Amino acid sequence: MDQAAVIEVLDRDGQVRSVHKVQGWPLRIGRSPACELVLDDAHLAGEHAELSWGEEGPQLRLLPSLNGGWLGTRRLAAGEPQALPDETVWQLGNTRLRLRTLRSTLAPEKPLAHPDFARSPLRHLLVPGLALLWAVLLWLDQWLGSDPGAPWVQYAPAMLAPFALVLVWSAVWALVSMLFHRWFAFLPHLRRVLIVLVTLHLLGMGLPVLAYALSWPRLLVVDALVFPVGLVGLLWWHASFVWPRARRLLAAGLGSLLVVSLALMVGKRWEQQYWFGPAYLSVLPPPVMRLASPKPVEALVDSLAPLEAQLKRQAAKDNEVPSQDGMEE
Repeated sequence: MDQAAVIEVLDRDGQVRSVHKVQGWPLRIGRSPACELVLDDAHLAGEHAELSWGEEGPQLRLLPSLNGGWLGTRRLAAGEPQALPDETVWQLGNTRLRLRTLRSTLAPEKPLAHPDFARSPLRHLLVPGLALLWAVLLWLDQWLGSDPGAPWVQYAPAMLAPFALVLVWSAVWALVSMLFHRWFAFLPHLRRVLIVLVTLHLLGMGLPVLAYALSWPRLLVVDALVFPVGLVGLLWWHASFVWPRARRLLAAGLGSLLVVSLALMVGKRWEQQYWFGPAYLSVLPPPVMRLASPKPVEALVDSLAPLEAQLKRQAAKDNEVPSQDGMEE
């Protein structure tokens, strides 16, 4: 019982592709049906290696072959027994393997993510519901930006084009998932992009209204940051689904890209005297949504007083410029 073990076959990302129970020792590995562990790898010999259990534990011995094997990054010599520590990745031909015994630390059982929701029939309605909500938001944008009495058929291109782009985007990520995990995960990627797009759309519509209602103009800074942050977050969400073990590396890379892009945006808008967001609201919501107390006209006049001195100085400079005929104006 102390010699119970399993051999895990790993993929290129280190994920377990298959698990084989060790039925007895020694164990031969290769492509021949005579082996106890048969692997589908053209770079393996018929009997490529032998795995045994000695006094110090598992030992790996390579048999005569063309491609040999590696223990970590060290190439192994044929015929020499080599101690095989637990959880160490070793390679035969083009196949990466890992031995796990009773001495290995067993990872704790992971809880299911939202088990009640996974069994709920509402789970199957999430994607259609998000798609319907996004369609309503797109229609509302077109209705607010169109002339009164415009036919609804004019809304079709502006609504169908984003949906087509989202479907293509999700299909591309599903193909990437198919390449690495052999699973065409179209719905999981579609669900992610719809969640992010609906959230960005709601924030894009709600933040200007909130800034107008409470008279918080600096809130538009957040509105300008929502899209780049949301786009980077969506890319990380997709990529972490495909490469779950590289989440931290992906977060660092995409976070650095976000910081650089925001720095370039700040430098570009430095001369415009504001960092992010529009200088003013081009469209005002209905007055009934205004919650902040109105300011008197005298406050506006007082706030423009510093501008009066600047305008006078500029006017004086303009008067000093000579005309085309050499006479001063």
